[in-house]
Amino acid sequence: MRRNAANSQLPVQPRASTGIAGLDDILGGGFPLGHLYLVEGDPGCGKTTLGLQFLVQGVGAGERGLYVTLSETAAELTTVAASHGWSLKGIELFELISSEGLSPELEQSILHPAEVELGETVRGVMAAVERIKPHRVVFDSLSEMRLLAQDPLRYRRQVLALKKFFTDHGCTVLMLDDRSNRESDQQLHSIAHGVVSLEQLVDHYGPERRRLRVMKMRGIKFRGGEHDIVLDTGGLLVYPRLVAAEHRVRSSARLVGTGNAGLDLLMGGGLACGTNTLLVGPSGVGKTTTALSCVLAALQRGERAAYYLFDEGPSTLMIRAETLGMDVAHYLESGQLQLIALDPAEVSAGEFAHMVRHAVEQDSAQIVVIDSLNAYLQAMPGSKYLMLQMHELLTYLNHRDVVTLLILGQHGLLGERGMDIDMSYLADAILLSAISRRTASC
Repeated sequence: MRRNAANSQLPVQPRASTGIAGLDDILGGGFPLGHLYLVEGDPGCGKTTLGLQFLVQGVGAGERGLYVTLSETAAELTTVAASHGWSLKGIELFELISSEGLSPELEQSILHPAEVELGETVRGVMAAVERIKPHRVVFDSLSEMRLLAQDPLRYRRQVLALKKFFTDHGCTVLMLDDRSNRESDQQLHSIAHGVVSLEQLVDHYGPERRRLRVMKMRGIKFRGGEHDIVLDTGGLLVYPRLVAAEHRVRSSARLVGTGNAGLDLLMGGGLACGTNTLLVGPSGVGKTTTALSCVLAALQRGERAAYYLFDEGPSTLMIRAETLGMDVAHYLESGQLQLIALDPAEVSAGEFAHMVRHAVEQDSAQIVVIDSLNAYLQAMPGSKYLMLQMHELLTYLNHRDVVTLLILGQHGLLGERGMDIDMSYLADAILLSAISRRTASC
């Protein structure tokens, strides 16, 4: 009781929205105002895009923004912003390195050039802040300042000086770092109020995968772990890691029909809401047909359904349904049925979980079909811990009182059969279909 009372008295910190809904969700609303944050990651992982989104969001909220660049030109940043459909109007682009710096007349003969350039860089940043009085600042990048400082002690002192200066002026600052010097990572982590790490991985096949992790954030509760991100036209999309325990609803404890009287009898009355059923068997035994029958029964009850296809195209499934006399076309046209074909090599586990959440929470889907788990689990080699993520997704669907059907194919038609993965421990019910040896030989 005392602990809960203490937590309830914690002051609410005003936040600066990042302009990325998923990241705001991870941070509980955005970055706390008036602090310096480190955004680190290798080149190409999305640091510059995140910084620009942060400033564009600030302009939309009536705040002044400043982008200090040591490595890219204003023209390059304008091009990047335009590729996402953004205007940088209201954002001051301040270039610390210009063509004038290459003039032979400015070369130093007595003092080391780095000593002069570092001091000029810091003074230039301070002068720009005092002139513009920005609410939000993006500093790109720390690697350039590290090279100018040359000495780790001087580098740390300059970053600390900038941190105090920005804090005194009420700025919320993102400092971008490409981690060109791994030894200084811990120094930066200790200085910054919070650390956001971006990562990019390239698999043997398929597109690059990007992930985000909040490694540190003082004074606030945030969602830990790795979160999938997508860098696309329009900016970064962040898919927060799904935590099923946060989505409990009251269970209805009711059974729904499958559309097949014999199957209902076999299942003890039908499918229980808030459970998942695993349909297992080799190709051709009727796993997809059984799932379609359950979906059609739900649609006829007035419920909404979401069917995720990883193996075959929507047209193939619709032809099969029509041939079997299952009229689902008008449900698809009305939007009561969502039929989503996915390429597992192109979609991450986090993005898929986000799609399912949207179907359940926004579109009120009461039955979800995943066809099939083989493709989902085998064709995402770049995603970590797929089984654990599937476990969390199924637990979430159970908590939301959704009927979930999972299709899992077995290898071979005759003799001993095998499965790519064992999902039996995740299933509340298992329907095992088979083709008899006699039927197969005919």
